[in-house]
Amino acid sequence: MTANKVTEKEEPQRFGLESQIKRNPHPDFKKVERERPPFEKDAEWHYTQIPNKDWQVGTGANDSSWTEHKKVSIDPYGEGRNLVDNYKLLIGAITPRPIGFLSTISKEGVTNLAPFSFFTLVNNEPPVFAIGFSCSKANPKDTLRNILETEELTVNIISEWFVEAANFCSTDAPHGVDEFKLAGLTPIASEKVKAPHVGEAAFSVEAKLYQAPQEFNSKVVPNKVTGTLVLVEGIQFHVREDISNESFNIVDISKLKPVSRLGGISYGRTIAGYERLRPDFKKDVVTDEAAKPLLD
Repeated sequence: MTANKVTEKEEPQRFGLESQIKRNPHPDFKKVERERPPFEKDAEWHYTQIPNKDWQVGTGANDSSWTEHKKVSIDPYGEGRNLVDNYKLLIGAITPRPIGFLSTISKEGVTNLAPFSFFTLVNNEPPVFAIGFSCSKANPKDTLRNILETEELTVNIISEWFVEAANFCSTDAPHGVDEFKLAGLTPIASEKVKAPHVGEAAFSVEAKLYQAPQEFNSKVVPNKVTGTLVLVEGIQFHVREDISNESFNIVDISKLKPVSRLGGISYGRTIAGYERLRPDFKKDVVTDEAAKPLLD
């Protein structure tokens, strides 16, 4: 479906998403937080069984309660649909999202530090990371501006022991303000790029721009850029010695304690998991008598 073309002047309520997003869902956030249970500092990473340890080929969902509800079909550009509603729906449903804590340095030598949850690893050889910016190259945020000018950055993973400081780096500070200082975090000199990496981070990656950024155009306002995709290549890794093995190819999740992004202003902890082997088709399907009817 092609969206009807309009202008920002004709339908202003659909645009200026940043100004429409209500970051604080609570009338008094500090009061709400004080009334919640304390942070469970002693909670440790542990494994549980998978929901259905006896699951068999063709069994489907481990819980049938999904059949009690219907899916509502939504046209993201339907009449009366505000674009900010799409944003809220997407960040609430596409979770948990890893956070790229990006350090950059301007051509004038001022460092910048900001978290991005439109971020992920997309290739391992070469190591390539994708970062989404809700701005254009012509009107970039500080991080994007610095990447465009220097083609360098560092990617840092946020852990529980500095989540408050990392969150503070999402502030709308004016251009030229050093978030390292505001947050009280430690810049560590990198080896192959000018941008420092975060000392508190247990895993950091020095990176360079991989290819020219790709801009995304609005479906409703001709020639309006709504976002920019940047691919960067990791060229040097920094891993804290105690969170990995001697070969530095396995990470101890119980020590990394990564923080993920959820919907709204929520963050997620990673303190439990379960394992499941990747199925081998010949072994687990072809030789399984119960599975053979599914191949017909």
